[in-house]
Amino acid sequence: MSGMPTRRDIVMKTVPALAMAGALSIAGPLMAADNAGHHLAPGGEDAFRDGQYALPPLPYGYDALEPHIDAETMHLHHDKHHQAYVTNLNKTVKELADLDAAGAPPAASVLTGLEEDLSFNAAGHLLHTLFWKIMGPNAGGEPQGELADAITRSFGSIPAFRTRFAAVAGGVKGSGWAILAYEPLAERLLILQVKQHDLQLSPWMEPILALDVWEHAYYLKYKNVRGEYIKEWWNVVNWREVNEAFRNARFRYGRG
Repeated sequence: MSGMPTRRDIVMKTVPALAMAGALSIAGPLMAADNAGHHLAPGGEDAFRDGQYALPPLPYGYDALEPHIDAETMHLHHDKHHQAYVTNLNKTVKELADLDAAGAPPAASVLTGLEEDLSFNAAGHLLHTLFWKIMGPNAGGEPQGELADAITRSFGSIPAFRTRFAAVAGGVKGSGWAILAYEPLAERLLILQVKQHDLQLSPWMEPILALDVWEHAYYLKYKNVRGEYIKEWWNVVNWREVNEAFRNARFRYGRG
């Protein structure tokens, strides 16, 4: 039926702060093509199905990123940490829906707390889904094609980009992410530093590459030496997937 909401509608409705931040870029890996026919990465429907957010399966084995990221870390990170964000996101969405159904305006403190939970858990789910997607076995190397050209235009050279990105990731205070994002107004790429999971992005900005630097992403193997983890992570970056995310972002803004 034409009046039925699409998955995109659901995300826009239930995660308004992320939608305003341009986080539908990350929903590229999350959702299949919507009713408008926009091209989104295949298989991403596993992250949202049957009206619920869901843990997408890893696109490779737990040990596929060895020796750079160990199997035990991948198992705990994906099955435990990511699952917790999914569980709490569904719980928060339901609690907000229950408040709407009750009719009476909720206490401001209750609503504020739920909105914080929504932002935290939705961004955790979205960013992790992107994180698994842009890594893979037999990967690494250098970006190619139009992505490489865009990186060179934005940062001067690919080595300069890698140096800045690593410094941003290493400089996160506590837990957070380093993100390479497409900014459509200037048609350029920007490197962003995110604390925890909060996607404090400018409107329309679209993440295409994300590095998780929470301690649970590396501590079993690298202990407190985050810089070594970052150095090794480049060996598992799947530039083909990052390039596809870049092309999809440009397409959505009529730049492709």
